[in-house]
Amino acid sequence: MSSKPSVSVQALKVRAVRVPMAEPHRTASGVITESPLVLTDVVTSTGAVGHSIVFSYTPAALKPTAELIRNLEPLVKDEALAPLDVEQKLAKRFRLLGTQGLVGMALAAIDMALWDALARVHEMSLVQLLGGSAKAVRPYGAIGYDGVEGCARAAEAWAQRGFQGIKAKIGYPSVQEDLAVVRAMRKAAGDEMTIMVDYNQCLTPVEAVERLRVLDGESLGWVEEPTLAHDFAGHAMVARAAQTPIQCGENWWGMLDMQHALDAAASDYVMPDVMKIGGVSGWLRAAALAGSRGIRVSNHLWPEISARLLCCTPTAHWLEYSDWWNPILAEPLQIESGLAVVDDSIGSGVAWNEVAVQRYAA
Repeated sequence: MSSKPSVSVQALKVRAVRVPMAEPHRTASGVITESPLVLTDVVTSTGAVGHSIVFSYTPAALKPTAELIRNLEPLVKDEALAPLDVEQKLAKRFRLLGTQGLVGMALAAIDMALWDALARVHEMSLVQLLGGSAKAVRPYGAIGYDGVEGCARAAEAWAQRGFQGIKAKIGYPSVQEDLAVVRAMRKAAGDEMTIMVDYNQCLTPVEAVERLRVLDGESLGWVEEPTLAHDFAGHAMVARAAQTPIQCGENWWGMLDMQHALDAAASDYVMPDVMKIGGVSGWLRAAALAGSRGIRVSNHLWPEISARLLCCTPTAHWLEYSDWWNPILAEPLQIESGLAVVDDSIGSGVAWNEVAVQRYAA
């Protein structure tokens, strides 16, 4: 009996785009006005093509990231379309250099595109491929570092769209200003709205403890990254002192960071970033680790693929929703009645609006 020939990787197609934001997104450390993105296509021997997006945060890193992904093509060309095997091969190849930063982004770009390609080859959704079932996912809306009036307006707008959660950037010169923003959002969005806040690492552990003593009475859903992301001991100190849950994870690079953070009790909840945690392969391990400890899992950015991964995550919590790169997507994630709609469409939810990709080409 002849065996069915295996599907292999034939090529990588890599493009860079700069997608302007409809509204600038302000944080305590700066203003984001555009999304510098690298789009990766994995072309397979069947003709099926898998897609992925990585976000370089700054235009200065856009070209180097794209070039690094292109340079990895010889390492994956003619490999079987087996994402976990390819991931292990690349991890071994870069063990001495390390798999964080631009290298980590490049490896995640390939991993996500491989999983998308595998789902497309089998004409399945990523959720089905991973053994899950499509379901609505509860999103929260993002609010920038926009002051009392701006945050209140944004909170009201999210509430009118039916969202049950919102998250604002804080870290103003005083905790009284942080408190005023939280209370303004509560007044605008209503008592039923879950409100989270994000300090974007701008406090020392001692400052964080002092501010949390004030914010603990505000019934917040969580306080995110009050101090430096990799100060696990500092975050653990804050978590012990605070009544409000502490949320971390968007800046953990791979499983070791997550394991060290959880071993230190640095975070009550976790929110991996699918790019930084190692793509779909890394997310699966992160979800398993969190599930083994009963820790709730949210995501950071990448709502299209993250919504599908949360459908396969035993302790799924919230979906961080953003529309930053909707213009280049053929079918952006849909929100209906305040919920993110995940259906059985083939792939990971990432496919291109080619007209827009050409328009925003870097």
